[in-house]
Amino acid sequence: MEFGIHIGARGCLAEPANLVACAQAAEALGFDVIGIPDRLVLPRAVATRYPYTEDGVWVGAQTGECLDVLGALCFLAGLTKRVRLLPSVLVVPYRPAVVTAKMLATVDVLSGGRLIAGVGVGWMAEEFPPLGAPPFNRRGAVTDEYLAACRALWEEEAPSAAGAHVAFQELMFRPKPVQARVPVWVGGESAAALRRTVRFGDAWYPASHNQETPFDTPARLAAGMAGLARAAEAQGRDPAGIDTALLWFKPVEWTAQAGADGARRPFTGTGAQLAEDAAAFAATGAKHLIVVLQAPTIEATLERLHRFADDVIRPLRRG
Repeated sequence: MEFGIHIGARGCLAEPANLVACAQAAEALGFDVIGIPDRLVLPRAVATRYPYTEDGVWVGAQTGECLDVLGALCFLAGLTKRVRLLPSVLVVPYRPAVVTAKMLATVDVLSGGRLIAGVGVGWMAEEFPPLGAPPFNRRGAVTDEYLAACRALWEEEAPSAAGAHVAFQELMFRPKPVQARVPVWVGGESAAALRRTVRFGDAWYPASHNQETPFDTPARLAAGMAGLARAAEAQGRDPAGIDTALLWFKPVEWTAQAGADGARRPFTGTGAQLAEDAAAFAATGAKHLIVVLQAPTIEATLERLHRFADDVIRPLRRG
C-alpha cells in the first residue's frame, strides 16, 4: 500500500515556509502522495450541507481561507523530487475545460511527471455562481464532458471536442504532460461517481466519512469496491484495471476513540493499532491510503508526520 497526506492549504500551511517544510518532510519520511483540496471562495451564507462532517459544516468555514490548489501544487513541484502531487479533489466544473487541462498538464510538466489528477463534481451550490461556473444541477454532465476533453487535449495530436458544454477544433496543445497517461482518481461515493470512475478513472477515490455512505471500516470499503466491480462489469470494463485509493477523512489520533458502534474507531489508538488498521484496509485490495495529519502548528504537524511514518509506514514496508 502507498501512503499520502491530505493537507488543507490554510492555517499554518497557508504560510509558504510551512508548506515547504511539510511537503519536504513528507517526502523524506516515505509518504508517496501529497493531496490538497480545491476551494476558491466561500460565500458567507452556505445552506448546502457538507457531506463529510456530522454537523454538515465545511471544516474551513470559520475563515474561508484557502490557497488555489493548482498554484500550490506547482509551487511544490519545484520543491520536491519524488512525492506525487494530487488535487484532492479538483472540482472540475469550476474552471473551463481547456484551462483545467492546461493547468493540470503544467503541474505534470513542472513536476517531471508526478501529477495524479484527482477529480470530482463539487458539493457547494453557493460556490458555483461567483465563479461563473455552469449550473450546479448540471455539474455531473459538465464534469464528464470536461474530463473527456482533458484526455483528448493531453493525448491527441490535434484534439477536438463537440459537446453541449465544451467545443473546440484541432487545437495545438503543448507541452503535453510528461506521463503518457495522466492517472485520474475519481472522487465521490455515489453510484454516479462509480459510473464516472469506470468511464474515466484509473482509480476510485472515496472519502471515508460521507455521512450517507461511509467507508470507515474495511468491510464497508470492501463492499464499496464490490459495487465498483459490478459497475465496471456492467460497462464492459475489467475491474482489475481500476485501483482504489481511500481518503481517511478524520484525523489520526494516538489515543483510542470509540466510533458510533462503541468499537475503537480506526486510526486511533497505539501505533501498533494504527498499523493494524492500515493493514486491514490494504487487505481489501485498496492500493493507496491518504490520511489527515495536519495540526494547528507546523511543529505539531511535523511531529505527527514523523510519528505516522515510524508507527505505520516503516513497519508495514518491512513486512
